[in-house]
Amino acid sequence: MKIAHKSGMSSKLVSSLREAIRLCGIKDGMTISFHHHLRDGDYIINHVCAELEAMGIRDINLHSSGLLQGCTPVINQIKSGTITGIDTTGIGANIGKELAKGIMKKPAMMRTHGGFPAAVTHGDVKIDVAFLAASSADCMGNMNGVDGSAAFGSAGYAFLGAQYAGKVVVVTDNLMDYPLKACTVDETFVDYVVKVDAIGDPAGIESGTVRLTKDPVHLRIAQYAMSVIRHSGLFQNGMSFQTGTGGPSLAVTKYLKEAMLQESIKGSFILGGVSAYSVDLLESGLFETILDTQSFDQRAIRSIRDNPNHQEISASRYANPFMPSCALDSLDVGILSAIEIDLNFNVNVHLSSDGHLMGGSGGHGDVADSAKLSIITAPLVRARTPVVVDKVLCKSTPGEVVDVLVTELGIAVNPGRPELRADLAAAGLPVCDIEELYRTAVGLTGVPCKPVFGDKVVAQVYHRTNTLLDEIFALV
Repeated sequence: MKIAHKSGMSSKLVSSLREAIRLCGIKDGMTISFHHHLRDGDYIINHVCAELEAMGIRDINLHSSGLLQGCTPVINQIKSGTITGIDTTGIGANIGKELAKGIMKKPAMMRTHGGFPAAVTHGDVKIDVAFLAASSADCMGNMNGVDGSAAFGSAGYAFLGAQYAGKVVVVTDNLMDYPLKACTVDETFVDYVVKVDAIGDPAGIESGTVRLTKDPVHLRIAQYAMSVIRHSGLFQNGMSFQTGTGGPSLAVTKYLKEAMLQESIKGSFILGGVSAYSVDLLESGLFETILDTQSFDQRAIRSIRDNPNHQEISASRYANPFMPSCALDSLDVGILSAIEIDLNFNVNVHLSSDGHLMGGSGGHGDVADSAKLSIITAPLVRARTPVVVDKVLCKSTPGEVVDVLVTELGIAVNPGRPELRADLAAAGLPVCDIEELYRTAVGLTGVPCKPVFGDKVVAQVYHRTNTLLDEIFALV
């Protein structure tokens, strides 16, 4: 862990990112870290990587909690050899398509949101320099993500770099008087502060994945998922809940609210990445608390700033399995999505049906591993391609921790949960074997051709305990 020190400085402000890079002593082969709370609107990752390239620094390991579409320019630094390794929880489709061609020297390390900090706290990854985007900061490095024109809300993934990096640089476009009133990361962890024109575009924080679906198929899936929760034995006072992004998963919150109001149920906490729909549950008095690692829209950002019951938590507190405990240990119900799910309930959230790397585990494997009830919501067919397959292209989440698959045409329960299957069938829900869903899917689409892969490993997929789950190969 980084040890705080007294610098005796009256200000840690330096003139530019380049000056911060020089003062931090970044050299070939080092690991530099970022957090991705600005999502598709992030500017800092692109600017730092471009500076490293211009300074002739090479063989950098890019350690970031996410590399989404807004980070597409780093493809240039991968091709130039400035970046030769990536360690992350999710990759945008543009970067993923290039990695699938085998352009990077080393395989990308794909971790879960819990595995990402676990690799650092367990000693598998050493961060040399962390760059922390801050929507507000003062001259000594006290920072937050809730004030300023580029406010992004929770800075849950920033704590890791602040605590464990050899050097820490806070980058802000909103320099405030010392001391900053609301502080997420404090000055004792920070070496340098850089003022830039803009840390990012806040419009890029919110994407289509965090908007409630109007698709009738997705809404039907969400209704079925809510029925599963209702008859699981967990729908009771004190219930805790997490939902992911994506149409059917997010729509579950709509039906959850209706059911809780109807049956006078009051939950304990909502966990994970947070959108307006989670905030609505909190403000309606249906849950006591939100524990937030990442805020997905402006309503969530305002809520975490103004509501003391909306708490910012670190990625380690969220899901690090190597801590004495984490919030996920107390989670009752988790709603998740899938690109593919196979006959053994293994889930793929890394590869598209044509074999391109897109997305990543995020908290998927963490939630499935920890929640008392993990539910995958997915249409049976997506873009004329079956979602239920004989074998997934990539094992992102192992099937033994997945409890239920909910589709518009039926509900499959993991054979390891026979009592749950019996309860759902007794409630009149359309329970069936996953093999039946597979036959229906391929009956509608035919058996699709599988992509052809070569010999070069372009990414490695890790369990939250950082054991290897699968490898992704370059496309031929």
